Amino acid sequence: MSQNKTEDQYNAIDWFKKCLSNYANFSGRARRKEYWFYTLAIFITIIIAMILDYILGTGFLLYAIVVLGTFLPSLAVGIRRLHDTNRSGWWYLICLIPLIGPILLIIWLASETTREPNQWGPPAK
Repeated sequence: MSQNKTEDQYNAIDWFKKCLSNYANFSGRARRKEYWFYTLAIFITIIIAMILDYILGTGFLLYAIVVLGTFLPSLAVGIRRLHDTNRSGWWYLICLIPLIGPILLIIWLASETTREPNQWGPPAK
């Protein structure tokens, strides 16, 4: 991620790096691009880890390392994304409600940024 790039010039890798650099930052807001590009990168990384585990015969070792290593940054960016839609990060726990909870959470994570400043800061974009 180049220091002189604006967020409009970021590619998927830049968004992924930004999330990893804010791995334990639960305050502020994250725009949709940041959340979904990070999620895509993690998904691809998990698939690669699963393939490597199969090829190397390591059970689920690499998969577990990737999942455990990205748990905190994934939680942080999810909570910042909820802040961007003017919801508390505690709403992330709604995914514990079977069926309805995860669907509602995905809808919120995919919804448009609120344009006005809120208690978590100015709009992310």
